[in-house]
Amino acid sequence: MEKKDIFVKMDEMDKQVGVFHTELGSLKQKIKELLEENKRLSEENDQLRQLFKREAELEREVIRTPAKRKQAVTGQESPVAALHALADSGVAIGEGHDNLTRLYHEGFHICNVYYGHLRTEGDCLFCLSFLNK
Repeated sequence: MEKKDIFVKMDEMDKQVGVFHTELGSLKQKIKELLEENKRLSEENDQLRQLFKREAELEREVIRTPAKRKQAVTGQESPVAALHALADSGVAIGEGHDNLTRLYHEGFHICNVYYGHLRTEGDCLFCLSFLNK
């Protein structure tokens, strides 16, 4: 093998290593995106399971005694529960407000700061202040 052939071969291998490095970087980025999406979907799934469990418990409770449900809702100190108590008592709040309250209960932000994003850290003060207006 001549010196020129060796240099050409080394140059080709260097280019191949560069291509492999680029592909490896893009695969790492894709894996990172998939892991982040998986984490987000797992959190959303957990919240939806909790919501489904709460609604199933409410349905069982409503079937047993509707009066107990009203008493439980009015006994809670949550601002959202108080709004539901107002709606149950006959005070007109409005369909749009009810929809926003439902969205908030399902685990989504309704405030202008994070509207539509999944709530991951409990109650949002912006959302609660919006609901209390």
